[in-house]
Amino acid sequence: MENTKTLKTKIPPNNLEAETAVLGAVLLDPDIFGTVRAVLTPEAFYSPQHQKIYKAISALDAQGQKADILILTDFLRSSDELNAAGGAGYIASLTDSVPSSANVDYYVKIVLEAYIKRNLLKISGKISADIFDETVQSRTILEEAQKSIFELTDAGNTATFKPLSEVIFNTIEVLEKMNERKGEYTGIPCGLENLDGLTYGFQNSEFIIIGARPSVGKTALAMTMASYISINKKIPAAFFSLEMSAMQLVQRLLASHAKINSNKMRSANLSASDLNKLAVACGTLYEAPFYLADMPNMKLLDLRAMARKLCSPPYNVKIIFIDYLTLITGENAAIPRHEQIAEISRSLKGLARELNIPIIALSQLTRDAEGKRPGLADIRESGSLEQDADVVMFLHREREETGSDGSKTIATELILAKQRNGPIGTVPLLFLPHYTTFVSKAGED
Repeated sequence: MENTKTLKTKIPPNNLEAETAVLGAVLLDPDIFGTVRAVLTPEAFYSPQHQKIYKAISALDAQGQKADILILTDFLRSSDELNAAGGAGYIASLTDSVPSSANVDYYVKIVLEAYIKRNLLKISGKISADIFDETVQSRTILEEAQKSIFELTDAGNTATFKPLSEVIFNTIEVLEKMNERKGEYTGIPCGLENLDGLTYGFQNSEFIIIGARPSVGKTALAMTMASYISINKKIPAAFFSLEMSAMQLVQRLLASHAKINSNKMRSANLSASDLNKLAVACGTLYEAPFYLADMPNMKLLDLRAMARKLCSPPYNVKIIFIDYLTLITGENAAIPRHEQIAEISRSLKGLARELNIPIIALSQLTRDAEGKRPGLADIRESGSLEQDADVVMFLHREREETGSDGSKTIATELILAKQRNGPIGTVPLLFLPHYTTFVSKAGED
């Protein structure tokens, strides 16, 4: 009895009866194969015979041919795989195991569950082997395990479709709720009135890019927006900083909210009045739902994992800023950099949709953008960024010298070059270098 239990524990999770029921249901009703194919791959079947049968059904479907017992048997015979699939008698017996195709979703779920468990077993086995391999670092083991598990969580996830009537009903409900909030933005306002007037706030599921040449104020603009959202509007926000330390960012926040010249803070030349202002500003910032992720050389996998954590209780972050995009390390360093950026871009767009929040990423522009108004072609390293982004904005201003105290305000243009669901245009801003912040031009005072 004990030997039987030991043998059972060594057999990977599977359910051959459910696999047979899935194949039998498809042969009884070939029209359901589209639903099954959206969830199961051939590898989801434990039996090699079932894998070959499922591959043959898939191949027939790709040719526009529905598979029944006779057609499937003939196809396997012509490809010289009939015996490997169990023979003609076995193919004919598949439909005996299932009375109808009505419960195919239930059978599919059982097959998928066993497939996921088998993969978890493989992952745990690899982790165990790597742990005892002294040449493999623990960080590498963690990253590979996370990547494998995240890929596995997508198993069985399928695109859904809805009838137009249902979508219309849901859309009317949303429009009615928006109409009740007359004058309010439909998304998350950033505090720059003219920009919010064009975008109606940053919308959920949107991937937004802010591009500029170095030292034009990308980080300052993102911090202006993020601080307004979290401090003024009390909306939880996260700021992923790959370039500046968390302490440097907080110094900027304090200078902006305490209205203290940032040069005085850097030189530690603060008066008693300045210290009082700092104390008040610290009290305001202390209560803000603002989270700083200070991680240089952040990998894409780490970023996605941390974003999921921040968007879950107790943090419940509603918007994420990334400073900046081209500093993110791709998972496959062997591929060309433009392909890595394309992978990162697609991943961030997918993450925005998955978490249903706006994600704002900063990006460098090419040298060709120096001294001219930038356009979509000036985004650095990959054309996929302009393709994947829902909104693209550029900061543009002439290079100007400021006074030694940095007190000169600098006129700046925020060019809304792309907005998938709205108008484009130019928003005039003023950069206040002494506070490292931006204001709308109308709000200069």
